[in-house]
Amino acid sequence: MTLTAKQIGEKIGKTSTEINAIFCELDFIQKKGKGFEITQKGKENGGIQKNYMGKDYVAWDKAILNNELFKSQITESPVEDEQENDFRTKFKAQIRTTDGHFVRSRAEAMIADWLYREFISYAYEKKLPISEEMYCDFYIPKEKIYIEFWGLEDEKYQKRKAKKKELYKKYNLKLIEIDDKTINNIDDYLPQELLKFGLQI
Repeated sequence: MTLTAKQIGEKIGKTSTEINAIFCELDFIQKKGKGFEITQKGKENGGIQKNYMGKDYVAWDKAILNNELFKSQITESPVEDEQENDFRTKFKAQIRTTDGHFVRSRAEAMIADWLYREFISYAYEKKLPISEEMYCDFYIPKEKIYIEFWGLEDEKYQKRKAKKKELYKKYNLKLIEIDDKTINNIDDYLPQELLKFGLQI
């Protein structure tokens, strides 16, 4: 038995549009014309490509309802990671960017302002589409690119940094890393890094 996005949504109180947005975020499907096309990751998670009257869509094995990655995106859970929680408590988002967001450091404000000037849509501190509880500094939805600014050098922060880098690698996510050296050369550095992932400025 397979389920459509609409049927999945009816079971958990979401619309088919919201369900497909989650599957896109997880890289299980991608837009194709007016429909959706399954990705390799989607196939691995029980998706089946279908077509109805010329429109592509993806149906899902009912096991998707218990899929850890999918469940992590539909449940609002508190940040359980102690290092992540400590960091967010210690460093409040109090610096206003040009487009009105609040970030936690001058370097993050520089990144946000650069993205804004280049008309690049982004999200700040977005939860990653993984089963672990982790948030990125910046996320660019167009090419599913994540940006992390590595600033502090104390031991606790280094452990948090190592754990995050390990998770980015584990899930094969597109990561751009910025540090104190590259932040001062952001006008040259970021365009080059974005181009590696297919986003031309």
